[in-house]
Amino acid sequence: MNHFHYRGGQLLAEGVAIDDIARHVGTPFYCYSTATLARHFTVFQDALAQAGLDATVCFALKANPNLAVVRTLAQLGAGADVVSEGELRRALRAGIPPERIVFSGVGKTRHELEFAVAKGIFQINVESEPELRALSEIAAARGVRMPIALRVNPDVDAGTHAKITTGKKENKFGIEWTRAHEVFTRARALPGIEVMGIACHIGSQLTEIEPFQAAFQRVRDLVAILRADGFNIRRLDLGGGLGVPYDGETPPSPADYAKAIAATLGDLGCRIIVEPGRLLVGNAGILVSRVVYVKEGATRTFVIVDAAMNDLIRPAMYEAHHGILPVTEPAAGAPLLPVDVVGPVCETGDTFARQRPLPPLSEGDLIAFTTAGAYGAAMASMYNARPLVPEVLVKGDDYAIVRARPDFEDMIALESTPDWMGG
Repeated sequence: MNHFHYRGGQLLAEGVAIDDIARHVGTPFYCYSTATLARHFTVFQDALAQAGLDATVCFALKANPNLAVVRTLAQLGAGADVVSEGELRRALRAGIPPERIVFSGVGKTRHELEFAVAKGIFQINVESEPELRALSEIAAARGVRMPIALRVNPDVDAGTHAKITTGKKENKFGIEWTRAHEVFTRARALPGIEVMGIACHIGSQLTEIEPFQAAFQRVRDLVAILRADGFNIRRLDLGGGLGVPYDGETPPSPADYAKAIAATLGDLGCRIIVEPGRLLVGNAGILVSRVVYVKEGATRTFVIVDAAMNDLIRPAMYEAHHGILPVTEPAAGAPLLPVDVVGPVCETGDTFARQRPLPPLSEGDLIAFTTAGAYGAAMASMYNARPLVPEVLVKGDDYAIVRARPDFEDMIALESTPDWMGG
């Protein structure tokens, strides 16, 4: 469910007309709904509570690190899952306390580890033996014992896109399942390390519950093995990955997900950490764009818009589907014509939709790409020297620009030329 709807023939975000925002902000722009963010977080958190789980919900900032979005979730009680020092700094700036922050990621630098230890965050999810040794040295030098979970790769196929699956043995993430006990034993002997639990994340945009159940069972088995060897395992970080409906998919509900956790792990007496990202923010955002031209090609019609792959890269990178809505509601019974919706970037891959049935569109019309709140602005770039698009947050009948569009001078000011070039 989201809070983007037609009223009086116009698409609204909560109580604000998208057309009004476009006149003020220009296009393209991202628009997020506070009500949708709040609803998704509340539904997810309530499902865990109703399943009887002692759970902490840590929002995965990589999905959408906008400070206003993160602060909205922080005020609802969310923690943060971060994968870089930049994300950690954003989480702290947005008001998430260190004791609700988990640091994941396969390539944390020593500087990032030092920063995390200094801030006293809740937990670092360690993904390799070299990282474990580095963290031990850093924490011991500061005279502290850093709480960690060792991320285990359970060799479970998530059944999702190859670029976003993370739990198979050929993926770069985590410690190989067959070596987990050995690495846990080494971790226990290191200074500066307090082994608290197990972490596991098998991928993103999962639309079936079975891969989760398989991974959770492996985690359960490992808990039994480690406890038999004297480990006090008291935290289980289960990652995120629950999918959202982009194109008619029916992913498991938060209630189904919570029941699967409870049925497999609920009797172990562990604190559960979950790290949803896409699930919380995906349907809370749209990307609004304006039609620049309608071009009749030899074999098809191209609707050329002012958004591009640098603004929303998911279709180009993942062959991803995003719904497309005209901002002005089509007349009842309007014909649907197959068109290619493309951007202005000089790449054939700059294509949002191929032969998508849409009502007639004309130059100047506004359209909205739906389910764009996750991995949209977060993955944007300035390719083709295009400015990053602004982000807007709506609450009720009000809205605010929460990231402004840089002008070309702002972009150029990020660079410099050597003195020897003159001028």
